[in-house]
This record gives sequence, structure tokens and C-alpha cells, in this order.
Amino acid sequence: MSLKERIYSILVVSAAENFNNSLSGLLPKSDYNPVKIVSSISSAGRTLAERSYDFVIINSPLPDENGIRLAMDTTAFKNSVVLILVRTEVYGETLDKVTEYGVFALPKPTSKQILRRALTWLASARERIRIQERETNTLEDKINEIRVVNRAKLLLVSELNMDEAQAHRYIIKQAMDKCVARRKVAEEIIKMYS
Repeated sequence: MSLKERIYSILVVSAAENFNNSLSGLLPKSDYNPVKIVSSISSAGRTLAERSYDFVIINSPLPDENGIRLAMDTTAFKNSVVLILVRTEVYGETLDKVTEYGVFALPKPTSKQILRRALTWLASARERIRIQERETNTLEDKINEIRVVNRAKLLLVSELNMDEAQAHRYIIKQAMDKCVARRKVAEEIIKMYS
């Protein structure tokens, strides 16, 4: 699926009405949905506790904080891509703090053209995270399968007095004979002997 076919969810954390209106104009529903706008760090925290967003855009400063901690925490604990916009005079210092967390930063004021470009950067980063999520899920599935098969082998060893090699061959042969995955055979063995 190409980036043009994806729809991204966005949380905007900004207390500036002008910024919110300008940004909303760059976010057509066909590409960005839902788009939720909150005006404080505390409401952003509550919103992120309820659901994940593909992008989190923070327009700093906010009434209750500058947003840097939220940006770093979001990338550390969520699979969201974060962009923080800060005043030019604190941009360098902010960039030093957030770069190691994978947070994108832009100085402001900024133009609509730069914001459009930043949205493509966020999309690119989010797609990379999606690939890593799939790889992680695949590895977790394999690890879980190994655990289940090993548990079944232990049951075969203890209940049927097989050695480990015999138990292993038994599970493989059953899987081939039944045309099912080894995990399925192992789960049946666990059910039978547990």
C-alpha cells in the first residue's frame, strides 16, 4: 500500500487557534482521520491513554508545559511519530533534547509548505515503525510457537516416557500427517495431558 493510500490518525496538541486552523487546512479527511485537537499537555495525556495516534503534533509552548516531556514519552511508550514546533530561540536546545528519542522538531514560525513536507516525513517514519511492528509480531509468534512445542515435548517425555528427540519427531510427524502446524499438534498434546 502506498503512502497516498494510507489514512493517518493525528493528535494535535496546541493552544493556538491560528495554528490549529492553518494545520487543519493541511489535513484532508481523505488522508488524515481522525484528527483530534487538544489544548494542553494534561488533556493530551488523557487522550493518548485512551488510544494511539499515528502522528502527534505539539505546538509549544502550552498552558501547562512546553511539550518536550510529552514528545519524548510518546515516542518511548507509543508507536506514534512526534513533531514538536518550538520558538526559534529554543529550537537548538530542544532539538538536542528530543533527537535521541526520534522526535522531529521544527522552528516556528514556519510555512505551510514546510508543514506539508514535515507531514511526509512523519508518514515515512510511521511506515518504518509499521514494518518493525510486523517483524516484532512475527518474532513473538515464533517464540510463542517454540514455547508451546517445547511444553508439549516435555509432556510427551514425562507422560509417554519418550526422550526429547523422539518427542520432537513425534510432533513433526503428527503435523505432517494431519497437514497442520506443529503448534496445533503441540496444543492438542498439551490439552490431552494437562
